[in-house]
Amino acid sequence: MPALHTAGRRDGAVNVTKDDGFLISCEHGGNRIPAAYRRLFAGHGQVLRSHRGYDPGALRMARDLAAALAAPLHACTVSRLLIELNRSPRHARLYSEFTRDAGAELRRELLERYYLPYRDAVETRIGATIASGLRVVHLSSHSFTPELDGAVRDADIGLLYDPRRGGERALCREWRLALGRHAPGLKVRMNYPYAGTADGFTTYLRRRFTGTDYLGIELEINQRHAALGPSWRALREAVISSLRDALQPRHDDAGTGHA
Repeated sequence: MPALHTAGRRDGAVNVTKDDGFLISCEHGGNRIPAAYRRLFAGHGQVLRSHRGYDPGALRMARDLAAALAAPLHACTVSRLLIELNRSPRHARLYSEFTRDAGAELRRELLERYYLPYRDAVETRIGATIASGLRVVHLSSHSFTPELDGAVRDADIGLLYDPRRGGERALCREWRLALGRHAPGLKVRMNYPYAGTADGFTTYLRRRFTGTDYLGIELEINQRHAALGPSWRALREAVISSLRDALQPRHDDAGTGHA
């Protein structure tokens, strides 16, 4: 993992600069159903191809981030309708309507074959990185459907974080400002279309690691952009360049103690 310097501010004060190790993840990268479980989804190809089956564009964004930051990438291409990697083990939507009633043995098999190995691998890498002396900046790549239940989502990009964690709050604030400079036509909203503290993988990881050791940010991109050809590439480039901008030390704040 590369060592980068993040100059974030907490509660109006300049934070001490610390080396950061990046980790990229994508929990909903594909809609693949392994052969052993395809009978459960017979006749339901349309839902697998929809936003319910996966997050269109999220894996491409995750791969670009990992390449740009020379960071490790953890990604799953099995459909979230088989088992939902971004939910806690007891969440009501851990299993979909296709697997919820398939029997306890099959559900346990899915948990042990897909869910636990993925989440354990990410958590283990984070722990090892922290043990090496780096703070982890975990960027979890997602996308959201432009319309849900008749309501239009009023954003192009969402940055999800825990407002109680100063490092996450500062990074998202700087990233949003940088996106405004690099792509002024995009509407960027904080903790939208979901709350950053809702049940999810980053929320779980915050309980495992302190705010001084771990920053967990969910990047949400409106799926309408993933089908727009050249402008989709331009958006991904803007996300990366603005992140680099946000990570630069703010020399105008250094030594002042003022926001």
